[in-house]
Amino acid sequence: MKLINIGYGNLLVRERIVSVVSPDAAPIKRMIIDAKDTGRAIDASCGKKTKSVIITDSDHVVLCALEPDRILNRFNGEGSEEE
Repeated sequence: MKLINIGYGNLLVRERIVSVVSPDAAPIKRMIIDAKDTGRAIDASCGKKTKSVIITDSDHVVLCALEPDRILNRFNGEGSEEE
């Protein structure tokens, strides 16, 4: 089991990530609202602006303050510097 740093001391199991998307599209905004209503949303942004949304295989929605390309770099092992 490998963990990926998604910023501010928050870690996510790498194998559970299905997708990383931008929060700007209307369908993603609706997904976030639905996840909050059903208790599947995890806010890992620590009060910062949400810049990416991570969807897991357990249908949880993780709100993250890192850009999707930075998460991709960390996913590929190209850097895990702390915020």
